[in-house]
Amino acid sequence: MNIEPKTAGLYIHVPFCKTKCPYCDFYSITDLSLIPSWLDALCKEIDLYQDIFSEFGSLFIGGGTPSLLDGNTLDHLIKTIRAHWSFDSNIESTIELNPDDVTGEKLRLYRTLGINRLSLGIQSFNDSELIFLKRRHTSEGARKALRLIRKAGFKNFSLDLIYGLPGQTEAGWLTTLKYALSYEPTHLSCYQLTVEKNTPFGLLKAEGTLTPLNEKTEEMLFLTTSQFLEAQGFIHYEISNFARSDNYICRHNMKYWRHIPYLGLGPGAHSFSNGQRWWNYRSLEQYCVSFTEGANPVEDLEILTPEQVRLEMIYLGLRTKEGVSLSRVEDTILASTAFADMKKGGLIKVDKGRIVPTRKGFLMADRLPLILSD
Repeated sequence: MNIEPKTAGLYIHVPFCKTKCPYCDFYSITDLSLIPSWLDALCKEIDLYQDIFSEFGSLFIGGGTPSLLDGNTLDHLIKTIRAHWSFDSNIESTIELNPDDVTGEKLRLYRTLGINRLSLGIQSFNDSELIFLKRRHTSEGARKALRLIRKAGFKNFSLDLIYGLPGQTEAGWLTTLKYALSYEPTHLSCYQLTVEKNTPFGLLKAEGTLTPLNEKTEEMLFLTTSQFLEAQGFIHYEISNFARSDNYICRHNMKYWRHIPYLGLGPGAHSFSNGQRWWNYRSLEQYCVSFTEGANPVEDLEILTPEQVRLEMIYLGLRTKEGVSLSRVEDTILASTAFADMKKGGLIKVDKGRIVPTRKGFLMADRLPLILSD
């Protein structure tokens, strides 16, 4: 995997959706009349950081549903960002899209504004699954969006897919993957359905009316995904992410996993730099009020100790194909029985001075760091 220059990443959170998906735990609201208030506050937040960050190597506009923004709003946002900061000449600029919002006109605008990477929230090509997930697009809507994207000449686009739905079979999931690959995406994000406590699905689970797949079936679907996509030439470079080649690895997200500084703007957005992590109010009202009161919208921050930074780098590194440098791990751990057992059990391997998780190890990614950091 190629190592890029360590230029910070910029994330913009667009907290608006036409409808709320019952599995989603990201902050968003459905009152689109508040978009002008959000944009005004966002531009003020941009001013706050003009002298703190100087250059960015990636831009990621996420949400929520950024594709809801009209042309004037997005144009103003991009021009404001570029007026305040420098950007790497080879910048990766991504925007997330809902298939229902994709039009030829919007795609032409994105290209004009320098957006060169699209992330399309397909989730499934099965209409019954889309109904279960309460997505506002149909399978035909997804196919239409993909045809428009290819017609517009976008070469770098990613598809988000969800597996592990109640009753889902290996054959059904493979059908979705094959359909996705027929449109020749450069990247796939395949997320296992996670039922978060405070979501509608979480409430249904608590009531006993939603029963997730058992752990054995979930593991089988994960291994099937990895094996199938790698057989099709994709690189399984992070637990949920696959790229057609090194050139199509999401450079912005790799900044998170490599502990490279990033700035998050908008309600609920997180930032990290120089051993500090801070996050904004998870409320558009509180976010906007902060500026009217002459304050910043940061809800809280934490200062990490050098040891906490080291442990986080181990945790994040073991979620990726890069793994972690042996120098990050104490010699006593490398000589421990637990470390030897992990290698013998096929969970990790040592390659070119790095501890690298195997496909089997990815299944235990959250537990591996606990063993290595003891």
